[in-house]
Amino acid sequence: MTVLVTGARGKVAQAVISRLHSAGLAVRAASARPAELAVPAGVETCELVLDRPETFAAALRGVRQVFLYPQPAGIDELVRAAEAARVEHVVLLSSSSVLGPDAETDPLARHSLDVERALAASTLTCTFLRPDAFASNSLGWAWPVGRSMPVRLAHPDAHIAPIHPEDIADIAFEALTGDTLTGRRLTLTGSESLTFRRQIEVLAEAVGRAIPVEHITRAEAEQEMGAHMPAPMVSSLLDLWEAATHGPAPIADTTETLLGRPARTFGQWARENVGAFTRR
Repeated sequence: MTVLVTGARGKVAQAVISRLHSAGLAVRAASARPAELAVPAGVETCELVLDRPETFAAALRGVRQVFLYPQPAGIDELVRAAEAARVEHVVLLSSSSVLGPDAETDPLARHSLDVERALAASTLTCTFLRPDAFASNSLGWAWPVGRSMPVRLAHPDAHIAPIHPEDIADIAFEALTGDTLTGRRLTLTGSESLTFRRQIEVLAEAVGRAIPVEHITRAEAEQEMGAHMPAPMVSSLLDLWEAATHGPAPIADTTETLLGRPARTFGQWARENVGAFTRR
């Protein structure tokens, strides 16, 4: 049984590939640029470009399970190709944003929501993993922290429950190799609610020096974030963080509830990635 892993340059996908390969399972790593993939010896690579359906048949040949990154472009054609190839199970790395009241119009949510809907309308057995904020989102602060500059935030007291990417990979591996998670829709979080301010304090402990936080206006945040992402996405994120200032973030499923293993903490992630916050 071959497992196809799409978006194989992504950190979670790489961790899933490593786990599957270590377990002795046949893995095929798919990417739009397969020549750039770094995979363990013995892992097959292939081209899969979601807006080029002619790449689907070869990528899906002999595949029974797929770990899928959400990409709405070409998803209907990919679903039909997977059905024709007799794929049995798809594990989708979706997003908790699909559960929001404005998911239909929210650019953060719609990306994953369209993929979920295409899969739900198919004959495929599907498991949806809906992680909330990744601990690795904090890498967005690496540039100012590495230069001893303040982290500028419009909502420093917004609460989130960041999940370690390795926890997501552990849950995805279980979904692909066991049957307890098959067909479920799972919202995933870390085990602790932390404000952005507290996350920065934890990073400071790992780095070994204070990291100042500068509270800025929404307009300033829109201007700074808009240099790196589309305006509708900036607005969606700032709305989300503003709403998250009113209390602790809810804790959903974790590796503790799903796998019986303690969830990795944000502090652990910070210690593992301290080098990213040190200027070279």
